[in-house]
Parts: sequence; structure tokens; C-alpha cells
Amino acid sequence: MRKFLLLCFSVLGTGALAFFTFAPRYIDQSKNLTGTYPEAFLRQTWYDSIPFIADLHCDLLLWDRDFFKHHSYGHVDLPRMQQGSMAFQAFTVVSKVPAGINIERNPSTSDQIGLLSFAQLRSPATWFSSKARALDQCSQLHEYADRSEGMFRVITSQQELQTFIKDRKSNQKLTAGMLGLEGAHCLENDLSNLQVFYNAGVRYIGLTHFFDNEWAGSAHGEKKEGLTGLGKQLIRKMDSSNMIIDLAHASMKTIDDVLALTKRPIIVSHTGVKGVCNNQRNLSDQHLIAIGKRNGLVGIGLWETAVCGTDVSATARSIRYAADLIGVDKVALGSDFDGAIGTHVDAAGLPLVAMALEQEGFDRAEIELIMGGNIRDFLLRNLPAN
Repeated sequence: MRKFLLLCFSVLGTGALAFFTFAPRYIDQSKNLTGTYPEAFLRQTWYDSIPFIADLHCDLLLWDRDFFKHHSYGHVDLPRMQQGSMAFQAFTVVSKVPAGINIERNPSTSDQIGLLSFAQLRSPATWFSSKARALDQCSQLHEYADRSEGMFRVITSQQELQTFIKDRKSNQKLTAGMLGLEGAHCLENDLSNLQVFYNAGVRYIGLTHFFDNEWAGSAHGEKKEGLTGLGKQLIRKMDSSNMIIDLAHASMKTIDDVLALTKRPIIVSHTGVKGVCNNQRNLSDQHLIAIGKRNGLVGIGLWETAVCGTDVSATARSIRYAADLIGVDKVALGSDFDGAIGTHVDAAGLPLVAMALEQEGFDRAEIELIMGGNIRDFLLRNLPAN
């Protein structure tokens, strides 16, 4: 019997070791797929002259992946940012995802991120609290900066961004990032937590993710209602703190309510447009126009559901549609890198996006704006001053 028990414990131990060692990486590799492209097509002399290449949405912090190592899977790491000449990436914090997520209708009663946190052997507090796991991911980005030997910075203000832009003129390998939240549910129904996340470096908040929460209705929720009373208080408090509102995943009613409540510019960090790809995920012409009129910014995605296509030309078509409707200075890249989806390219493949924009008829100056200039200028206007 004793030998049998020892054998059982040995088998269980081996199984647990295999689970914690291989399961998180397997999930990352199997979910964050990218298109294939020949390296010979990636280099263009004019692409390398673009001064500021940037993207509005990446979920890298969700994954237990070495930021400083070049990977053959997933979408973003420091070497691939540098290979793609990226100056800036917005890193968003995913703290709750329901089982069986889809773009039509999801309850808020289940959560897969707690299990992922457990599998990655993160702090036990992150297994049970969306706030704890969100703050853990925020700390992770700051740790990347601390370990980068000056090659990566976390941006929280206009002043820091101006300094970074100046410094990068003499070193094109310098990179930077900013923190955002994908869903205000991690505030855990407490307005005072807004300051906690501000102190952690968060500068934009997506009000909802794939489910309705106590602040607002999601485009993919069960009721798809608008701002709650608490959500309206949150918008006012974000306004007073110069925190940027992100309407990605928001219900149509939530978008209407936010537009009625605040006059500040807003972003939609990762989306598509119904005029090209008509589904529950994407923005209507009405909302595009309203966001454009207040000098907002719309990030167009690099995945199939957003643009109804599987290559960079599909993204370029959606960018053309949005630019023609609201102006080329209101459109940006919102890749959804590392969002447990397949994207057309990874960070190293961004030159192919520039090529597709050129084929779509944009001139070099317009491509510079779309590929990052618009994000730079928006943040220089709308981040806290210092």
C-alpha cells in the first residue's frame, strides 16, 4: 500500500509539474497565432524612416512570456518591437474573460483568467480577485522597464512622452509602452480604486470587455444597456483625472451615454467598422462620425472578426473607409496583439501594414500618421501634463 501511495503521489506530482510547465505556454502558442510572411518583404527604406510607429492595443501582459526574448509564437516581445521599428505599444490588462466567449452574448458568471493565473503560478491573490490580477499585470510592465537597461519605458504623462520622443531620435531601438484596462470590472465596484490604478500607471480604461458589468453594458453582454449610475460617476472622475476613455467592446447605448456625458476626446482602442465588416463587434458610421468630431481616435484591428479578412489588405480597406469618413488624422492601428486570436502579422511584420496602406492609395505622410503619428499626437494632447 505504501508503495502504491508513493506511486500515486509521484504520478500526481509529475502531472502537476507538466501542467504548470507546459499548459500556459501551450495556450499562448495555440491562441496567439500570426500569419506567415517572407522576411524579404519586410524591409523598406521609407518604412524605416517613419519616426513613430505605434499601436493602441496589446494583451501581452496576460501571458507568461519572456518580454526580452524573440519568440516564434505570439505577437509582441521587445526584439520584435525593435525589428518592426515600433516606438510605442499600449499594453492592456485583461482581468476576466467568461468561458465560451463570443461577440454576440456572454454572461458574467464565469472566468477563465483566474485559472490561467493559477496555471502560471502567479500570486494566490490573483486567482480570486480581478483587481489583484490587474495590478499584478501593471507591476509586470514596470518590471520590464526596470530590467530593460533603459531600452523600454512606461509612459504616464505628456512630459515623459516628449522626453522619450526626443531621446529616440538618437537611438531608434528605444521603445515605450502605456497601461490600459480592458474592462472596468477590476475596479471591483469601488470608485476609489480608480486612483489605485492611476497610481499604478494606468492611463486609459475600456469600460467593458466581453460582458456587462456594474459600470456599463457591453456589446457582447446579456442586456447591452448603457452607463449605470455608478458608471456615470466613473466617467466624471476619469475626466477630472485626465484618464482616457476607451469604448472598445462598449454597447451602442454605452457609447451614446458616454458621448452625451463628456466632451473630452475618446478612443476606441481596437475595433473594425460596420461599413466594411458588419458585425456586433464593430463601430457604426454614426458612432465613427461622433468620435471623429471630438478629435477622438479609432484603432483598426489586425484580425479577421474586425476587418472581415485574413491579411493586411483587409485592415487597410477598413482604415481607408474610416479615414474617408472621419479624417486620416483620426485613425490608428489597434491590432489586438496577443488577445488570444490570430492576427495578420506580429510586431515584426508591421512593414506589411504600411505596404498595404500604400497599395490602398495613402501617401507617405498619411501612412506616417496612421502607423503611429496619430497616437503620438493624441497622447501629447490628452495625457496628464506631468
